[in-house]
Order: sequence, then C-alpha cells, then structure tokens
Amino acid sequence: MTEAPDAGGANVRDRIPDTGEVEVVDRDEAAEIIEHVAQDSADPELTTLPLLIVLDIDGTVLLEDETLSPGIVEAVADARAAGNEVMLATGRSWEGTRGILRVLELDPEYVVCSNGAVILQRRDAGQVHYERVHTETFDATEVLTLLREHLPDAKYLVELPAGERYYTDYLEDWNLLAAHRVPFEELAKHPVCRVVVVSPEHAEGDFLRLVDKIGLNQVSYAIGWTAWLDIAPQGVDKGTALELVRRWLDIPPDRVLVMGDGRNDVGMFRWALEKGGRAIAMAQGPQEVRDAAGEITLSVQEGGVSEILRRL
Repeated sequence: MTEAPDAGGANVRDRIPDTGEVEVVDRDEAAEIIEHVAQDSADPELTTLPLLIVLDIDGTVLLEDETLSPGIVEAVADARAAGNEVMLATGRSWEGTRGILRVLELDPEYVVCSNGAVILQRRDAGQVHYERVHTETFDATEVLTLLREHLPDAKYLVELPAGERYYTDYLEDWNLLAAHRVPFEELAKHPVCRVVVVSPEHAEGDFLRLVDKIGLNQVSYAIGWTAWLDIAPQGVDKGTALELVRRWLDIPPDRVLVMGDGRNDVGMFRWALEKGGRAIAMAQGPQEVRDAAGEITLSVQEGGVSEILRRL
C-alpha cells in the first residue's frame, strides 16, 4: 500500500532516488512522484537561487605545471548550465588570467585580478574582452625600499592601474606580455595596484619571517605557493572585491561559494563565511589556509573543484 504524502509532498520527495541511482516503481507511484516534482518546480519557495561560485586559479583550477585540474572544464560547464555564476578571483594580473578563461570556456560578467585590487567587466565574450571597472592603488615607495634593503637580489614587478607592468629582472614564471623592464628606481614613480617580489633562493618560511621583521603594516600581503610575496593596498583582498561584485550582480549574501588554496584566499574565505556562504580549501593548501575555510575538498591534482561542483 502506498503511503499518502503529507500536505507538502515531503513523503513523495523522499522516494525520489539519489542522483545516479535507478529505482523501479509501478506506474501510479511514478505518476505521483512526477506530479509533485512539477509542483515543486513551480513553487517559488522551493526554487533554488543561483550561486556565485568563485574559483582561485593557481593550485585550485591549475596544477603547478599549468595543466588543468582533472574534470574542471566539464564541471564548470555543468555548474553554469544549472544557472550559477562561475567566476575567477586570482592574484594574477589580467594578462595572466585572460587565457585561463579561454581554456575554461568561461565568460563571467566580472573577473577579480591582482588579489582584489582590480575588477574587470565583460564587454565582448567572444573576444574575451574585459575592461577595468574598479582599481585600488597605493604608493609603493616605502614598501619597495624596505624590501630591497633585505632582499637586494630579488626580482620585482609592479602593476599600474591601467594594467601596465614594470619589472626589474626576467622570471620564467611571469607572463611578461606587454610588460617593460626598468631600473628598480622606476618602480615607485607611480601609484601601483600590486607589488610582486620573488627571491628564488629563499623559501616560504624566509618570506614569512621577513614580513614579520619589517612589518608591512601599510599594505596587505600574501605569500604564494611558489614562495613569492604579493602585496596589495591596505585592506584590499579578494573578499573586498567580491563583495562589490556580489552587490552588482544582486546575488544574496548567503549564495556564495568560494574555493582556493593559498594565503591570498583567506580574505575571501572570511568574506564568504561571514555572509553565510561556503568557503572550501584545497587539500594541499597550508594548514592555516585549511583552518580558515569551512570545508576541505580533494587536492588540485585529484580534481577537488570538480568534486565539489558535481555535488551541487
């Protein structure tokens, strides 16, 4: 005998198989389930609002050798097909981000670059044409002077508000398309969105101790997974930029989901959790990053992002 559903159809919904499972029922029961599924779909109180899904790039979407995390393209496509807004928030400059959008077959309304100091808006999806709609800057003179005193042989790069980049020495890991090599003294002649410092002979721990020693109290900083120091204006991080994007897109505060692996993702983790959303760290991230997140997924090598997106 078939149990009658309650007024909300809860008992019927309980009989729907989990995704990927098959259950054989008689014709009458199948008709009843289909009827209640149709009613739920039409009920605005049960309609699921879209998510703002935000992905870091390095260590989240890409492996260290710049290859894609397993299943990421298909998972992103499925998340978008379900009506969600999927976007990138990265420490990279726009020049280092544009190609990743192409590979992911992604054309979000906004992209957050330079650890939150730059927000770009889509103008032409087909050409991956985006324009800067928000930038944050600071005077890097004091920071650069302090850093060079302690890291005289390091390689330095700055990003200007319009996107120009100046650097002191070539580094293979940097995308230097349209960048200009200049003497160190030229780096601080204009306000900048971002300062990057790489000292190949130093380990990540060395950078942590240096930051503590010299006290970078006028700026926000993050230490990347390839042991470089990334410096943004004070109070600026991915989370501050994403709050602007969320408001522009008119997405409810609790409908945000962010994923990342590095210290520069902690700000957006904090932002998402404070909004009532989800913050998910990759398994290979530093302990302090995993502690800052509300959840942990598989490593980037194991397809951690794809695993989460498949569950949505």
